[in-house]
Amino acid sequence: MYSASCLCGEVHMTINGPISDIIHCHCSLCRKSSGTAFATNGFIDSQSLTIEKGQEFINSFEVKPGRKRHFCKQCASPLYSSNADDPTRLRLRLGVLDCDIAERPMSHNFVDSKANWDSLNMDLPHYSEFEPSRSK
Repeated sequence: MYSASCLCGEVHMTINGPISDIIHCHCSLCRKSSGTAFATNGFIDSQSLTIEKGQEFINSFEVKPGRKRHFCKQCASPLYSSNADDPTRLRLRLGVLDCDIAERPMSHNFVDSKANWDSLNMDLPHYSEFEPSRSK
């Protein structure tokens, strides 16, 4: 079982099942909805998702007919996406997970539309906290 929550903590969810087909999506829709270079998504069985707290805080935006992105209306955290053509699966935004997972991403998708400042495997320094030059 996996636990997940939004940024403000109003929405708490559990996923009682595996997460499959995890990808880093670089399409413009995922970039805009996440506000980052890409979104990491994985599929879950819709029956495995339980909203433990905060159902009233979940809102949705229909990106295309039948395709909705569900988010916390308090803090705007993206939670999952649904597709009316396949109601048995949801696409979970892995950034909302509060625990480690066993599964791993399998690919970077839509790389031809990636942000021009993202070079995928750029060799950059790694820090365990803020970069040393940053004022806190």
